[in-house]
Amino acid sequence: MSVDRIATAQQSAYFLSQINKTSAALNTTNQQIASQDVATTYAGFGDQTQVLTASISANARNDAYTAATNIATTQADMQDTQLTSLGTLVTQLKKAVSDAVSNNDPTTLMGQVQNIFDQATAILNSKDASGDYVYSGGKTDTAPVTVSSLAGLVALPSISGAFANGTDKKSVQVADGQSVTFGITASDVGTGLMQALKDIAGFDAGASGNFNGSTSLSQAQNDFLSSQITSVGTVAVNLNTATAENGYAFNQLQSATTQQASMSTLYAGFINGIQKTNMAEAATQLSLNQTALQAVLQVTSSLNKLSLLNYLPVSNGSGG
Repeated sequence: MSVDRIATAQQSAYFLSQINKTSAALNTTNQQIASQDVATTYAGFGDQTQVLTASISANARNDAYTAATNIATTQADMQDTQLTSLGTLVTQLKKAVSDAVSNNDPTTLMGQVQNIFDQATAILNSKDASGDYVYSGGKTDTAPVTVSSLAGLVALPSISGAFANGTDKKSVQVADGQSVTFGITASDVGTGLMQALKDIAGFDAGASGNFNGSTSLSQAQNDFLSSQITSVGTVAVNLNTATAENGYAFNQLQSATTQQASMSTLYAGFINGIQKTNMAEAATQLSLNQTALQAVLQVTSSLNKLSLLNYLPVSNGSGG
């Protein structure tokens, strides 16, 4: 007669399933600690999968908005600097005209006018880092100012012919459903200045002109230049308005950048809270899983070694 073990096949199967379950939990915790991620597949995040995927998608859109906004901010900042330079040129022109009148000496006027024209044209025909014309109004491959000399400017029948830019203003999406319009065209900010330069150069080329050859102002020259002081003053006011509008757009873009940074931090918190392993909790869980596995292994091992012989009375060697 054989002596059976106490543990049945059903009990052995149960303990083996417990070993597998506890081992799996231990492996999962080990993986979470090693990778610092709660899971490697979406299924591993359970009921938080939808929140995780939505946060990742929203964060990706926010990153795209941030990249586009940074480009727009750079351009608006560059334009602010250039508009300030244009404003300085207008101030220089007004001073040159005023000095000619107040000093009754126009001999240096046209040299200054020429220098102002050259600098203004260079600014309005400037390009960005991608090689596109900044003030092109959408015609990024076309120089917005078409004339390269004062003589060419004077020869135009209308000041509008000095510009070849389009009318499109740039717009950038900075958030879901929110856009900022920015960008200024050459004709927006250059028409007044170019008209003033055209008028002065045109008068100089006329019968009453020749400022360089005049040791003093004639009455006609004095009257003309005096009227130009007022005209150039108006140009300065209009340019200041355009500069302020660009500054407003720049401030909007900066505010959007700040908001985007806040949203990036918020989304990162959502994602990390779900996706990343809490190392303190994982260490505690690892210890618990190790203890549980050790316990179930010991119980299973002990149970499989037991048989009915363990419970039979011990013989004392005497007859009965």
